[in-house]
Amino acid sequence: MSGLSDEDSKLVTLARATRARTGAAEGAAVRDGDGRTYAAASVALPSLTLSALQVAVAMAVSSGATSLEAAAVVADAGADRFDGEVAGTSAVREMAGAGVPVIIVGPDGSAVASAVT
Repeated sequence: MSGLSDEDSKLVTLARATRARTGAAEGAAVRDGDGRTYAAASVALPSLTLSALQVAVAMAVSSGATSLEAAAVVADAGADRFDGEVAGTSAVREMAGAGVPVIIVGPDGSAVASAVT
């Protein structure tokens, strides 16, 4: 994961580990304004479907975070999956405002895309 700061690499590692541990379609991690991290997996229940990024943002908010610095999303999908907005990016933007980087990687940690809210 060249080009990423140590802190952003940590987000990718947390997202990959959460996804692998749960076997979920996606893993995500966010870092709040105090440097705390929250990692989550996507939820796919008959009555509830949430992206991993949506869950990670919800975890941060429910823990009292008031801002976000960065986010990472890990999924199997290729770059074409991320041509539009990643599910949950709007939650990041709503909580933190514009300019928060969202790093998008494949399961092996290779960069697929990046976005800025």
